[in-house]
Amino acid sequence: MGQSLVNTYALVLVTLASRTFCQEASGSSSGGKHSHESSAQKAAAAVDNVRFARYILSTLAAVVLGLTAYRVVIQSIRYIRTLTCLNNDTQKYFKMPNLAFGALKQHLLYAPLLRRRHNREIHIAWFHFGYIPTRFQSVFLAGVIIMNITLSVWGIEWNGSRAAALSHLRNRTGTLSVVNMIPLVILAGRNNPLISLLNISFDSFNLVHRWFGRIVVLQALAHTIAEVVNIVDKGGWKTLQTAFQNSQMLTTGLIATITFVAITLQASAVLRHAFYETFLHLHIVLVILSLVFLWKHLDNTHPQKYLLAMIVLWVLERLTRFTSLVYRNVGRGGTKAELELLPGDACRVTLKMARPWTFQPGQYAFITVPSVGLWTSHPFSVAWSGSGADDKLQDSEKGYKISADDILADANEKSSMSLIIRRRSGFTDKLFEKAERSATGITTISAYVEGPYGGHTVLHSYGTVMIFAGGVGITHQVPFVRDLVAGYANGTVAARKVVLIWVIQSPEHLEWIRPWMTTILAMDKRRDILRIQLFVTRPRSTKEIHSPSATVQMFPGKPNVDTLIEMESESQIGAMGVSVCGTGGFSDDVRAAVRRRQGVRNIDFLEQGFTW
Repeated sequence: MGQSLVNTYALVLVTLASRTFCQEASGSSSGGKHSHESSAQKAAAAVDNVRFARYILSTLAAVVLGLTAYRVVIQSIRYIRTLTCLNNDTQKYFKMPNLAFGALKQHLLYAPLLRRRHNREIHIAWFHFGYIPTRFQSVFLAGVIIMNITLSVWGIEWNGSRAAALSHLRNRTGTLSVVNMIPLVILAGRNNPLISLLNISFDSFNLVHRWFGRIVVLQALAHTIAEVVNIVDKGGWKTLQTAFQNSQMLTTGLIATITFVAITLQASAVLRHAFYETFLHLHIVLVILSLVFLWKHLDNTHPQKYLLAMIVLWVLERLTRFTSLVYRNVGRGGTKAELELLPGDACRVTLKMARPWTFQPGQYAFITVPSVGLWTSHPFSVAWSGSGADDKLQDSEKGYKISADDILADANEKSSMSLIIRRRSGFTDKLFEKAERSATGITTISAYVEGPYGGHTVLHSYGTVMIFAGGVGITHQVPFVRDLVAGYANGTVAARKVVLIWVIQSPEHLEWIRPWMTTILAMDKRRDILRIQLFVTRPRSTKEIHSPSATVQMFPGKPNVDTLIEMESESQIGAMGVSVCGTGGFSDDVRAAVRRRQGVRNIDFLEQGFTW
């Protein structure tokens, strides 16, 4: 279908060129020959533009297919491993690594671009300069950049007429710039279907989205500069102003390019981090403005079809979000948020859902609180779910055991969601102040929840699971702990050993998850599988550091991540999964420790973070 469309388009172009030749051939023979060559060259260049645009989309589609095949293979292996290990307490076969795949993970999939740093932000004074991509991300981005540079200049007759070369460059870069806007908008969406298909985080797609944006802007600049130089070459600088005044295409194109540049500048890491909410609103306004002028610029041209496809995808994603928002929150009294002040500049937000959803560990949601942040939405990990948690929690505190079936049934009711929000600047600061104004420290307000998103990571196939959390990152990890303990009691997971390592600044931070952890500690067979290690980095005195039991231990200072992973790998059962959610430096330490053991043990690294 795609090939036939290209062939048809090429035939139309050649036909139009031929008609132009026939019309102009009635003039002088030399003039007719010149027109014939010019028209033929233009037709060939136009065909190349369409063909190269198809190359970009086809190449990206091939990458998606390749990653999909990889995901299917990995998921199949994990599924088979889970079934095989349900009644196998040693799992010796899965403990040993595949040397080739271990080397691939160590040197490409898990590796930072350079030595160690990936998720830890680059700071200079008070300014944030973003993150360094992984080696695999860098290879992909380099491939995309090289492909676009090559296709932007390939086939242009640089040794011929300067005007013809500039004309071809203008049309080529303009076409490719619009084509690259299709993956640009797909990668930016919260409902990007590739997230669930490939099990790649929104953060990774957001990184690639930013690089596609830079490519689009650079190609648009090349497109504009080529046209300006061509006009100046023909009539000098005086004709430039006249050309723009007399041509709507030129004027709207220039405005669209200026808007693209403005988007790039205001989306820089320094401004984005310093004024995020301002960036977000201005970003949307500038994008809409650029699309309006670009549509006018491309009126009745072939690239306008690519732009139409991009706009349709963008509108569909926005409609999906709006539909989800209405369905989840409108009716049945709406969604209510109960704010409860907690020690350590945090608050627990319990969302009473207007309509429930299917909850999975690792999910997050975007929260909108009009009385605090107007229409802005912010992502937070869902730490707990259920509707009967309060009654069960009372039973657990009285000493009654909670069965795994009770926990899973409670999780599946999903009429309430709980989050822990740490006080920072902007929205979280205003939310904390609102809770602070309540005399009881608890207040209820209206809210809107968009989601759920994520929840594609499954740890059921690992015999040994190490779960690292730094600070409020525990909210992402608690559901995995609950899921694995319940699965062990029910005999539905391969896990035989789960170790939770949580790094906090003060013992008072334990209050953030105390009711949920009390529930987990009361679960059936919990002592057989779960160990908890708490590291307090800033204790006020040594009296604060005490271990409640052999399975729940507390230590002062920061953990030696490498030593902890080494100790567990020595007595590893089956394959080991190492999950981390915390600060960038903490995540990089865990990544480095896992990489060092590739080829020695079968260890996978799973990272969760919200970077922007």
